[in-house]
Amino acid sequence: MLDDGMKAQLKAYLENLRTPIELVAHTDDQPKSRELVDLLEDIVAASPKVTLTVSSGGERVPSFDIVRSGSPEVAVTFAGLPMGHEFTSLVLALLWVGGHPPKVEAEVIEQVKALDIDGELRFETYFSLSCQNCPDVVQALSLMSVLNPKIKHVAIDGALFKDEVEQRQVMAVPTILLNGQPFGQGRMGLEQILAKLDTGAQSREAEKISAKSEFDVLVVGGGPAGASAAIYAARKGIRTGVVAERFGGQVLDTMDIENFISVPHTEGPKLATALEQHVKDYEVDIMNLQTATQLIPATTPGGLIEVRLQSGASVKSRTVILSTGARWRNMNVPGEAEYKNKGVAYCPHCDGPLFKGKRVAVIGGGNSGVEAAIDLAGIVAEVTLLEFAAELRADAVLQRKLYSLPNVKVLTNAQTTEVKGDGSKVTGLSYKDRLHDVTHDIALEGIFVQIGLVPNTEWLKGTLALSKHGEVEVNAKGETSLPGVFAAGDCTTVPYKQIIIAMGEGSKASLSAFDHLIRSTAPADVIAA
Repeated sequence: MLDDGMKAQLKAYLENLRTPIELVAHTDDQPKSRELVDLLEDIVAASPKVTLTVSSGGERVPSFDIVRSGSPEVAVTFAGLPMGHEFTSLVLALLWVGGHPPKVEAEVIEQVKALDIDGELRFETYFSLSCQNCPDVVQALSLMSVLNPKIKHVAIDGALFKDEVEQRQVMAVPTILLNGQPFGQGRMGLEQILAKLDTGAQSREAEKISAKSEFDVLVVGGGPAGASAAIYAARKGIRTGVVAERFGGQVLDTMDIENFISVPHTEGPKLATALEQHVKDYEVDIMNLQTATQLIPATTPGGLIEVRLQSGASVKSRTVILSTGARWRNMNVPGEAEYKNKGVAYCPHCDGPLFKGKRVAVIGGGNSGVEAAIDLAGIVAEVTLLEFAAELRADAVLQRKLYSLPNVKVLTNAQTTEVKGDGSKVTGLSYKDRLHDVTHDIALEGIFVQIGLVPNTEWLKGTLALSKHGEVEVNAKGETSLPGVFAAGDCTTVPYKQIIIAMGEGSKASLSAFDHLIRSTAPADVIAA
């Protein structure tokens, strides 16, 4: 099942097992069960502390439990074969059940252990092997099930359990159920899940944040621009803080990155993890899972700027760098919101496998849309790409590939007007032929929206100058219309929304903020720096 390289890596990892573990497989006579047993046998061969028991039947087949020997309440369950992006989740689950300590802050571990749970929390997570967002959820809930015996978790490969997915109408991954009821969808980390379970956590965190002394530089946003700004500020030796809704930003939702200079290929979550670790190498106060809701300018020259947060906390700083990024643009047509995650999706890599053998549409003819159509064509029965303009806007090489695919249909001058469904899932869409002013209907099961980005700046309206597109207006130094407030990245008027450009703009904004500090009423230690 595993190649020699993976076997060698696995053997090295499993040397960290502190206690014996048992793998309990639930199988039948189907090929996937044989593959599962092969995988588990490779794991057993990698460590003398691992044993395997194979049984017939079970709640889900094929599946397996990872159980701590002598402590059966400590267990993690996978339904399917956790390969692809989930192989790391498998290795971590083996280590955690085997007593290897997780790389998580002690305060968070204690919070998981101390959860006030009435009865038992049974989590089920549906994932796909091509989903880069799913491992965060799977790993977080697996760790929680190891740390707290009242928490159980099973990670389920949605592509392998299609009947179950259809019955439960799972049309996006990751989808999380708690005791059979919807709990969450999309990327969620351990701290986010804890925040939903521990209702008092937000108020406690808000109190801690509000009690912090003022910063010299406060970065709002944790994407590439924000990370770069924080590093450049911290290297100046000044007090630096970061307020982020989710550290990593939109990079977390990016699959393949092939234009990051000096790195031929990487993946978004991997880059986001590296960004966060680089920031943590410096004395930067990271306040994650915090959404900014109001910017209050300084009342006097050189005074403090205030940023208020959704949690009720308030942070003050001598300068602020806005790097709140952007998000996928919605079509804003009837039915889109109603059927979001019920057939309307925004990540073809994540959700594509759930539409295997079905008919889907891709909205948007730029690079993202055409790339999505190409990827989906290898999975689904039929792809219809709809572009509002008269021609596709994607690169020529992508268009040639697209038109070579037999199961792809391209419609230009097509304006999507409505998403249709039966109340529980998408059944089709309507579009207007802009040349002939005629409306047509298309029967399908999935719609992937790829029509660009919208800046996350609604909370800034009326506070500083924004463009007609909602972007923060900045000059060549990253300065906004407010003294002491700078901006960088996809939320600004700087053209070309690229990771490497955002990083450069973030560092520029940070240097500008430092220059502002030493030229205004800054503390003596800042001037000395």
